[in-house]
Amino acid sequence: MSDKKNEQNFEVELTLQSTKQLPISVQADHKSDVRTQFAALCYRVVKDQVQVLLVTSRGRQRWILPKGWPMDGKTPGECAAIEAWEEAGVVGKPSDRCLGIFSYAKIIDEDTNLPCIGMVYPVKVKSLKNDFPEAKQRRRKWVSLKKAAKLLSEPELIQIVKTFEPRQIHL
Repeated sequence: MSDKKNEQNFEVELTLQSTKQLPISVQADHKSDVRTQFAALCYRVVKDQVQVLLVTSRGRQRWILPKGWPMDGKTPGECAAIEAWEEAGVVGKPSDRCLGIFSYAKIIDEDTNLPCIGMVYPVKVKSLKNDFPEAKQRRRKWVSLKKAAKLLSEPELIQIVKTFEPRQIHL
């Protein structure tokens, strides 16, 4: 091998998929067989400051992003937006660009934790409704990216939130 070839830098360039995300087909028999959830990073920009909407979990009342299971015939971004509506009353526009992936254990009951992967999709919030399916079970709060990083628990999710830049999202 020549010295010139040895001196070459081999770089891998990651590119975003340029085609539109197609709806998925759920192959599992039961929801518990699917261990991927789609999370909504609901955001708005106020006076050039990015804010994200956090909700509380139903059980331990921890601050989280709205998230839920895949839905047959829906894209991951659409699933995230549906969960944002159900859990936080969000009316908004989702993107099918995944911002990142985080891991966590979903508590099923006292004795059962389900290992999960959460895929995060941005949802630009147009408005919030006060009457939504889980309104009586959750609280919601607008916070800065920095504050959200302090309130969330999962290290990978914290990193996704800290580096979120809405100007890179094309809705």
